[in-house]
Amino acid sequence: MAQVRVAADNRKARRNYFIDDTIEAGLVLVGTEVKSLRSGRADIGESYATEQDGEIYLVNAYIPEYEAGNRFNHEPRRPRKLLLRRREITRIRDQVGREGGTVVPLQLYFNERGIAKVSLGFARGKRQYDKRATVKERDWKRQQQRLLRKRD
Repeated sequence: MAQVRVAADNRKARRNYFIDDTIEAGLVLVGTEVKSLRSGRADIGESYATEQDGEIYLVNAYIPEYEAGNRFNHEPRRPRKLLLRRREITRIRDQVGREGGTVVPLQLYFNERGIAKVSLGFARGKRQYDKRATVKERDWKRQQQRLLRKRD
């Protein structure tokens, strides 16, 4: 199994959205961003991916400034370009064009080679009653497991 190190996790994404499919993308980062990501204090909870001039950017992702970065430090919430193939960009553009579709980052991590990657999810927004149904289903599955354990 490949060793990955998670730098940031969007735990609310699966609660607030139906995730239809996922895709992995690279990130264009500057040196101080990589060092800051390795400390693990990044936040992608409010971020999303959007298209600008035929490229896909990760918008509103928070990567704090590196403490030892002095004047070469980066802007914490700047848009970051995602590295994708042309057919993947077309696929994302089609997804966003659909009714209620968006692309949200699920996880920002370093792969086994130490390269920063982001896992993107093709998402549709959940309504309040959808969220309640998900919680109800999860509780029922947990209850089933308890009943099966007691029976054995």
